Amino acid sequence: MKLDARRIPAFLKDPGAARAALLYGEDAGLARERADALQEAVAPGNDPFRVADLPREAASRPGALAGEAAALALTGGRRVIRVRDATDALAPALREVLEAPGDTLVIVEAGELAARSKLRGLAESHPRAAAIACYRERGAELSATIAALLKEEGVTAEPAAIAWLAGRLGDDRGTLRRELEKLALYAGRGGRLAEEDVLACMGDGSALELDEALVAATAGDLPTADRALESAMAEGANPVQVLRALMRHVQRLHLASVAGIGALQPPVFFRSRPGFEKALRIWRTEALETVLAGLLEAERGSKSGGTGRPVPDAAIARSALLTLARQSAILARRG
Repeated sequence: MKLDARRIPAFLKDPGAARAALLYGEDAGLARERADALQEAVAPGNDPFRVADLPREAASRPGALAGEAAALALTGGRRVIRVRDATDALAPALREVLEAPGDTLVIVEAGELAARSKLRGLAESHPRAAAIACYRERGAELSATIAALLKEEGVTAEPAAIAWLAGRLGDDRGTLRRELEKLALYAGRGGRLAEEDVLACMGDGSALELDEALVAATAGDLPTADRALESAMAEGANPVQVLRALMRHVQRLHLASVAGIGALQPPVFFRSRPGFEKALRIWRTEALETVLAGLLEAERGSKSGGTGRPVPDAAIARSALLTLARQSAILARRG
């Protein structure tokens, strides 16, 4: 069965009679977090007699996964088998498990799987399996997750602080949780985080410089955009981060041009607001749509170029940002 977002929390707490759970999608951190939650629900305490990790290659061999799933725990109780980095090659072995008696839960973690994937199709269609998509969160959904994760640690945060975190921490759940745990230690249980606290604890140079570069680029300040981008990359910002941040920034500008700046969730960070408002005066909605299409094409091209590079390189990210800065400057001069 294919689980929608509303049913996932209940399933993670109690998978019932399910024999297999497939967690797939681009957010490996979220998939791992959900897999860990399932394991804890079925075999709490990471009991070595009840939990087994089976390498992908071994699990794909005929009879191997079914044989492991048929084994009984020496200490009693339901068992869990974890298979990571799975591919469609695992589908026949997983079907063997689903068609056999028993109650062992097989938790399968995979990356992105197309709709026609055999492994995904099996998990979505079989009554004893569950398919759980793990995609990165955006906008209001990401802000809500940040607030919820902080609440788990006994900490609250002002909206401006959450806005800064949503724009800087990225959207991989594993990274997000680790960074928020650091913040929670900083605040202490029962504490409340203001934007000044977040900057003091998490305001690393690369994130602040990158934000300055993005705002300057869409406001037509080419020298500042160039300098800030150089500083951000020197302090650790990578090309993928730059391109994704640039697309998110332009998407937010587009939304604000249609619905007003007050409609943005999370709200614009206070230090960025003057430049953001200037960009809104410069750019028309239709022009922003053209920019977004160009950025998406640049990202696609960088990932499928002749060199086979899996990620954009620094030259592509730099060119995209500075080209936008030049366009913004031209539009600003035209008034």
